[in-house]
Amino acid sequence: MTELSTLLERRSDLWRGAQPLHRADGLATGFAALDAALAGGWPAGAVTELLSAGPGGGALELLAPALARLSAQRRWIALVQPPFAPYAPGLGATGIALERLLLVRNEQPGQALWALEQCLGSGNCSAALGWPGGLSGKALRRLQLAAAEGRCHGFLFRPVAAARESSPAALRLAVRRTAGGLEADILKRRGGWPQYQLRISQPESAEARPCAGQRPGAAEPPPRL
Repeated sequence: MTELSTLLERRSDLWRGAQPLHRADGLATGFAALDAALAGGWPAGAVTELLSAGPGGGALELLAPALARLSAQRRWIALVQPPFAPYAPGLGATGIALERLLLVRNEQPGQALWALEQCLGSGNCSAALGWPGGLSGKALRRLQLAAAEGRCHGFLFRPVAAARESSPAALRLAVRRTAGGLEADILKRRGGWPQYQLRISQPESAEARPCAGQRPGAAEPPPRL
C-alpha cells in the first residue's frame, strides 16, 4: 500500500476513482465549485455541450467569466446561429470585449453547422458558440475533431432532451436556474464519474444577470459586432 500511495503521489495522470483527471490546460470557469468538479475548468480544444430548457436557463450565464477572459486574446469568439439577437450592453457588462465577437447567421441549418465547424477548426477563434438543434453522432464527431484541430473551445447549446443521446463531446452539462441560483448535472466528463445537483452560484437580480439577449422575434435587430 505504501508503494501504491507513492505512485499515486508521483503520477498526476492516473485516475483515482471519484476524482476527475487533472487538466493543466483547462480554462477557469469563474465558479470555484465548477472548476473543482472539472479539474481546472472548461476543456481546451474540445466540445462542451450545455443542455438547458432554453434561452434564459443559465447556460450562457455560466460561460460569461470564461468568455470575458478569452476576449482579451487576439482571436475571435464566434456566435453561430443564436436564437436571439445578442444584447450588446448586457454582454459588455460582463467584461466581454465586444470587438472580439463575431456574429454568424444563416437560415439554412446545414450551412450554420458548416459555419460552426469552420469557426472551430480555423485557428482564428478562441471559442465558438453554436445553437445547432438536432445533431447526429457523425456531426458531433466532426465538430469535436474541428475543435481539437483549431485549439478552440466549442460550446453547443442544446435542449435537455439531448441527454438521452450518446455524444463524443468531452463534457456535457445540464444547467438550470433554481431558487438558490444556478445548478448543474455533470452528465459526462473525461476522467470522472457523473455528478448531480452541483450548486454553482448565488441568485442574482435580473439586472445583474450577464449575457442578456432578445428573444426570437424581438423588435431590436442583432447588433453589428
